[in-house]
Formats: sequence, structure tokens, C-alpha cells
Amino acid sequence: MLDVVTKDEAVETVRRFSGTAPGTETVGIGDALHRVLSRDILSSEDVPPFDRSTVDGFAVRAADTFGAGDAIPSQLEVAGEILMGEKAGFTLKSGQCAKISTGGMLPGGADAAVPVEHTDCGDGLCLVYKAASPNENVTKKGDDIAAGEIALKKGTVLTPAGVGVLAALGVYEVPVFRKPVIAVISTGDEIADGAPEDGQIRDINTYLLSAAIRERGCEVYAYGAVRDDKDGIEKALVSCLERSDAVIISGGSSAGARDMTVDIIGGLGTAYFHGIAMKPGKPTIFGTVGNKPVFGLPGHPLAAYFVFRLIVTEYIRKILCLPADRPVKTGVLKENIPSNHGREEYICVKLSGNNEIEPVHTKSGIISVLGEADGFIKIARDTEGLPGGAAAKIYKL
Repeated sequence: MLDVVTKDEAVETVRRFSGTAPGTETVGIGDALHRVLSRDILSSEDVPPFDRSTVDGFAVRAADTFGAGDAIPSQLEVAGEILMGEKAGFTLKSGQCAKISTGGMLPGGADAAVPVEHTDCGDGLCLVYKAASPNENVTKKGDDIAAGEIALKKGTVLTPAGVGVLAALGVYEVPVFRKPVIAVISTGDEIADGAPEDGQIRDINTYLLSAAIRERGCEVYAYGAVRDDKDGIEKALVSCLERSDAVIISGGSSAGARDMTVDIIGGLGTAYFHGIAMKPGKPTIFGTVGNKPVFGLPGHPLAAYFVFRLIVTEYIRKILCLPADRPVKTGVLKENIPSNHGREEYICVKLSGNNEIEPVHTKSGIISVLGEADGFIKIARDTEGLPGGAAAKIYKL
């Protein structure tokens, strides 16, 4: 029988013994996508660096257009034209305007812009048929990012938008955390290295977990499959510890006679728990060897994936200063979902166009459900499930 901890207790333990970030490095902005910032990025300048028009039309002094309308337009003198990428060589006086394009720099004296469709120009005069308010159709200096402001926070995973912010600030050398290296070992006499024979199965977990690790911004050292042999698994673990920051051992984590992973971890280091009150994923192990985290995951692919998603990911969040796991949507259950296992349960679900949540029924060894599901919901332990019509929060797979 496993002496289980709650899922929250497991997360707290993993975060407490996860160590520190694996160092930092600097990469060029062209290689920064999906990397994690190792410090706050402060803006050294205002973005935009000058007042800009957001329309094609005319830069004006707003007060000169007050009261303008179709019947009585404001009549302004065209003082000149502001070309893109150039600074205006003049300042607007009362009763003047200047032709300007979207993104053009407002001349001195101007505090608004009027779209071209609200004007009629000729012979050096411009008739304005719609009044403009101060700062209308204008982006002010520093409106986007002010000098001295934190533009991107430490722990930000850089998306294309984040890379764009770096470019706007002129940050071309980007401080990021070094990618942690996580090793993956699959165990089991039934695991085939190539084409499976009768009674064997393909090695799913090495590839499944390796892809999940890379998706989280880490590097992978894939050791491959190892038979259910204590010396062989221990040798694989020692080898992986030399090459990585953390190790995942898939399989050999339950309470059967051939499941020796917890003994191996405890023999080389410390095993902190063996079993989590969650479904799927109850037979999960966590320990450290030489201050490096070692995770024992169930062999069933779906259970192994959920343990990675809910437990191993917390190690990655801790060392890379990533934000907490949060639901991404809320929907309404289409049907009753029973649950009385005494464990926190995780259900893969589909979300329909009318925001209805429907469970994807499967067994723990089936992997195809991950491709069908839009996400998952959780059911608290020691409950009898969730009733149809109840609201539920959806988490990303």
C-alpha cells in the first residue's frame, strides 16, 4: 500500500527541494523566442519616442477645430507636410495645420490629428468638417512604454509579441535562464526498443515526455528504455544525473514486487514521497540524489503525462520563475461526472461552441485522448463528482 500525500503537499515538496535556476546566459534577439527572461527588462527610453499621428490626415491644434461641422467647417492654413521618418521643421501657429501620415511625428504646437476623410483641401487651405479633441488620433510620447518602466518581467516566456517589445526597446542581447536539462528513462521488460514482438509495446513515454519537456523550454537527455533490473535502472539513473539537472524515470513506480524505483532513489539519495492522492497518477515518486530532483512516474502514458503536467512542471516553474498554473477558460458541464475515489481527479474534456464541457471517456493507458481533448478539469478529492450544469474551470493540457 502506498503512503500517499495530497497533490498540494506533493507540489509544495517538489518546489521546496527543486534547487535553484541552472544559471543564466545571454542570447541574441533572433534566438530569444520561447526563452525565459532571467531579469526584469527596464525601458531606457520612451516608446514611442515622440507624439505620433494614428491617422492619415492633418495635424492640428484641437482648439482651432472646436465647433467645426458640416455646415460651418473650420478653415485652416496648410503650413506644410510632415514626411514619414522626418522631424517637422516648423511649429503650428493658431489657425494652421500640417499634412501628416499615420505614424508621422506631430509638429510643435499640434495636439491632435483629423482624418483626411473629414477634410477638404485646396489652394493652401484646409476645411475641417469635424472637431477634434486634445490628443484625439494621437499616440503620445511614452504612451506604450515609459522610460524607466518595467517592460517585461523576470520569468516571462518570450512570445513573438515579447520579442517585438525587445526590438522596440533596442534590446538585442537578451538575458535568459539557461535551459534546464531533464533526462528521461523508460523502464519495463515489455518496452520494445524497435518493432514490438508479441507481449511487448512501443516506447511511448520517452517520446511523449521528451516532447513535453521541450515544450516547457527545457532540453532533453533521452536515455531510452531499460529492463526491470535494479542494477540496470540504478546505472541509468547515475549516468543521467551526470548529464542533467533533473531525471524522470517512467515505470516501476507502483507497489508491485518488480517496482524498485523508490528503493533506488532512496538508496542513492532521499525519497520524499511515494504516492499522490490523485487520479490518474497515484503511484508517483519524488526524491533527490545529490540535490538533483528525481521523479518516478507511472508507466501508463496518460498517467505519466498528467504527472508531468501537474507535478514535474512545478519544478520547472520554480527554477525558471514562471507564473503559477491557472485555468484558461470556464464552461458548463454537459452531464454529471461521478467521482468518489478519495483522490483529486483530472478529466480530459472537450469544449463545444456553446461553452459546454463534455468529458472524454478513456482508461489510463490510452494516449489518444490527449489528441482529442481541449483541456482538462479537476474534481476535488472526497467529493461525489460534479453535477451537470455546474461551472468548471478548464486547464490547458
